[in-house]
Order: sequence, then C-alpha cells, then structure tokens
Amino acid sequence: MKTDRRGKHPTTGRGSAGGTPKTVNAAYQGIGVSPGIAIGPAHVVESGIPQVPEYTVEADALDAEVARFEAAIAKARKQVGKLRNKADALPNTMLDELGPLLDAHAAMLRSGRLTRGVPARIHEHGINAEAAVQAVVGELVRGLAAVDDAYLAARAQDVREVGDRIIRNLTETPYQAFSMLPVGSIVVAEELSPADTALMDPARVGGFATALGGPDSHTAIMARSMGIPAVLGATALPARVRSGTVLIVDGEAGRVIANPDADTLADYRRRAQALIRLERQLARLRSQPAITTDNARIALMANLELPRDLETARRGGAEGIGLLRTEFQFMNRPDLPSEDEQYATLRQLVEGMHGKPVTIRTLDAGGEKLATALGDRIAHSANPALGLRAIRLALKEPKLLETQLAAILRAGAHGPVRILLPMISSITQVRAVRVILTKVVRRLKRRKARIADPIPPLGVMIEIPGAALAADALALECEFMALGTNDLTMYTLAIDRGDEQVADLYNPLHPAVLRLIRFTIDAGRRRGIPVSICGEIAGDPRYAPLLVGLGVKELSMGAAALPRVKQRIRRLSLTAATQRAAAILDQVDEGRIAALLDDFNDGL
Repeated sequence: MKTDRRGKHPTTGRGSAGGTPKTVNAAYQGIGVSPGIAIGPAHVVESGIPQVPEYTVEADALDAEVARFEAAIAKARKQVGKLRNKADALPNTMLDELGPLLDAHAAMLRSGRLTRGVPARIHEHGINAEAAVQAVVGELVRGLAAVDDAYLAARAQDVREVGDRIIRNLTETPYQAFSMLPVGSIVVAEELSPADTALMDPARVGGFATALGGPDSHTAIMARSMGIPAVLGATALPARVRSGTVLIVDGEAGRVIANPDADTLADYRRRAQALIRLERQLARLRSQPAITTDNARIALMANLELPRDLETARRGGAEGIGLLRTEFQFMNRPDLPSEDEQYATLRQLVEGMHGKPVTIRTLDAGGEKLATALGDRIAHSANPALGLRAIRLALKEPKLLETQLAAILRAGAHGPVRILLPMISSITQVRAVRVILTKVVRRLKRRKARIADPIPPLGVMIEIPGAALAADALALECEFMALGTNDLTMYTLAIDRGDEQVADLYNPLHPAVLRLIRFTIDAGRRRGIPVSICGEIAGDPRYAPLLVGLGVKELSMGAAALPRVKQRIRRLSLTAATQRAAAILDQVDEGRIAALLDDFNDGL
C-alpha cells in the first residue's frame, strides 16, 4: 500500500497534451490485482521503441527469422484484439474514439504489404525481422506522406504505431526508465510483462495501471509480491492520460481516478491511512505462530519473486521461503548467468533467512515468463503454455540445469535448502533430474567445493492435472510436493489466466480443481511426505479454512499476505474447518461451494 509520504498533494500536470482541459474525477474501471491505494503523478509509457538492430542472417536461418516475424505479428493481433473486445464495453463516447483506431490497426496487421512484404524482404536482403519491418513500414509511411490527402497522412501515423508494436514484440526489450521516476509515480502502460514489473522499485513506483492483463497473470502475481497497488484491464487509460496527470490507483476496487478533486483526494487519503493502521495491527502478529483455536500448527512461508522481497518476508514473520522463483536471474540481460553469479545471489538469500529453510525452484521459463537471457533456446510455439518450458526446457538444455543445480548445492552449504522442480508430469522426469543432480554432486566434490550436506530434498510442483492424478507415483520419487494452484486451475479448466476475456471462468473453487488438490494431499499423506500450497489461493484469507480443512500444513504466499492469512488461521478451528471442507467436496456446483466457504468465513 502506497501513499504520498508527505500526506500532501503530489505534483500536478496537464490532463492532456496541448493544454486540453482536464476532466475532473475521470474514473477508469479495470481489475484490481494488488490491493492498496497509490496517489501520485502518472508516468505514461510511450509507444516508442528501442533502437532497431540490423544484421545479416545466414541463408539456412531465414525461415526461422520469418517465423519470428509471424509470431510477433500474431501477438500484435492478439493484443489489438484484446483491446478491441474491452473497448466494446466502454461508454459510447470512449468507444467512438478508440474503436475506429483499433479497427484500423487490426486491418493493417492483416495487410498483405506487411504479412507478405516483410517475409519477402527478409529473404531478398538476408536481414533480420526487426530491420525488415522497419524498412517496409518506412516505405509505407513515405508513400502515404507523398499524397496530398489529410486522411492518408493521418493513416501514416497509424502505420508507424503498428510497426512499433511489431518491433516491440520482436525485441522483447523491457522498459528501462523506471529507475529515474519521481518517488510515488504511477506507471501507466498498455501492457507490462513480468520482466517490466521486475524493474520497478517499490520505494519509487507508487502503483501501476495497464490496459491489458488478468488477475492471475504473472505480472499481477509479481505486483502482489512486491506490495505495489495495481489495476489491470483499464482499457482506455493509456490513451486518455498524459504523464504528470495526478492519479489515484485503488488496487482493491480496480479503479483509477484521474485529476481527482480536493474531496476525492481527502477521501482516498483517509482510506490510505486506515489501511496503514490495519497493517500496524496485523504487524503485531509477526512473532505469533499460525495456530488454530484447537492447537493445530500451520507453517506460513513466503514466495519470493526478487531478492529485494527478502526483508518484507522477514518483517511478515515468514517461517521460511516456500518458493523462490529463480527467473529473475535470467531477466533483463542478454547473456546467461554463470554458476558463480547464481551462487552469490542464492547464498545471500539463504544466509538472509538465518537458518530458516529456503525452497528454490529451478528455472520455470516459457509462456509469459520468457527470460531474456535464453535467447533462441525457446523457439516460437503456437501455444507456449503447452510447449517447451520449465522442466522440459531444463532437460532439453541440461547445461542450464547443471549450472543451476551446482549453484543451489553450493548455496546449501550456508543454510537449509530444498530443490523444487516445476511442471513435472512423470516420474521419468524426476529420475532424469536425479541422474543430473548426482553428476553435479560428483563434479563439485572433485572440485572440493563446499556443498549442502546432506544433499537437499528434491520436490515436485503439482501444477498440471496429469501430475495430480499421478501424485501417488510421484510421491515415491521425491521428498516433498508443492501444489501450484495457479497453473493447476488454468490447465484443468483450459483457461488462459492472463486473458481478461475469460477471467471470470478462472475459478480455483471448481469441483475438479478441488478434487485434484485433495488427491495430491492424500497421496502425500499416504507416503509420509509434506505437501504445501504455493499458488495465489494460499495468500488469500478467504481460502485458508478450506485449505487447512483439506489437510494442508504448509502455505506459501506473497510476503505481504502473511499477516492476514495468519490472522484468519488463528481464528478458526481445525475440526470445524475439516468438517466444512468435507461438505464442500461433496458439492458439484461452484456457486454452492463458494457460498459454503464464505458462510464459514463470516462466522469467524
């Protein structure tokens, strides 16, 4: 939760370019994905693109270069399509403005001059896709500019914007200006990737709002982990707000207010102060255990996205790190991190937990979590969520895995660690990792390197239905299991959790999801190995009674959520929660399940 530290009105700016009068209290509705209130000047991420590289491509690689372009243009069509679908729900005044523009962009992305012209230029000139797009767009713009027609001249700017969008998709270059923002700034963009979000400093960025994105996207998860108030899916905002405009971001209600009047500012400052007081009350629970009224102890761990989250985890009273996502080591850099680099970072985190356990997940790149340093190791996939990612990538590129395992083993000499494998689907994969782990241990011992002794426990993520259904077999091959309920829900219900068009269908309370969770917990209990939950539902107090009632003894969540979940657990009875969980599992209707859970919470 962020507020202006001085409790005064932040620096104001013009509502739009050219001195256009400001609309007071202009409200934009989106999806609240990270709670809190932020008040500050807008920093609108402009549509400018990085410098376009140009280089020669070998003849045998030209088809792959064309495939890169086709993937970028497909992504651009999807982006514009999302914006167009959301624009249809806007008031007519906004739709009249945005609709024709987005329709024009969609038409250009289908234009033969682009779809055929760029591949032809790649092959004819033997150049990379970015340079080919820039050249073809330049020809189109010059042709339109040569015609003495105001309408066609305006279309030239549309062509530039479409070309910029394609090149941004090709270069995958994250925004770099966040470190120079005034303290308390509100970042406004069409879309932010997890890599973009990782560049934000919570001490500088007050909040952010985007036109695209869903509540369970990795960008949303990172915002919650960092404690930055955020609203996604506010379609019209980037086009109608200018840098310097005073904004209020309400991450709970999913609302952004531009140019607030004095009464509105005063109201939101009061709300912000109330949240601060609540946080102080919850902070008093820091040293208290998460123990039910009938003395059942639940371990509360923290998920870590970035090293800077460590202090927040300690302040929140985390009993360890239940999930350290290592993707940050591969983001926003052109090369792969070395073993020594990874070891140094992991050692700092392990030592920073002062003897509390740290569960380190191996690289989970792919889909929306593409890591810049991987370069062309992950080719374009028609469906990245089902493609080469996570453990599949690690086993195809074993050097990546060997380097990471070596760094983890060395970090384990400085405190207790566990190794967690993402997106496991079969015991064959676990056995293959054990072979590589044994090889790495022998190599490090020959080097006389200090490593963890004994070798850290090896665990598996249960995040696809096949893994949940095979949990009893997987439990024979590992020392612990962690339920990743975000992906488990997505794969079970066949819903892209980052697509706001189907966000209302994404429901972890679906009977099928709950049965897979229960099956996994029971498999772990039968084999005598611990099962934790590290998905987003672990950090939502609403779900705590259900998860505890299902038999979960360890929950791992964004550090900011720890106090609220602890407060809920300390108010409930394990016996009553178990009875309610049993009643919920008997239900077949999602609405009835939600009603039974909410009724139980209301009685606490």
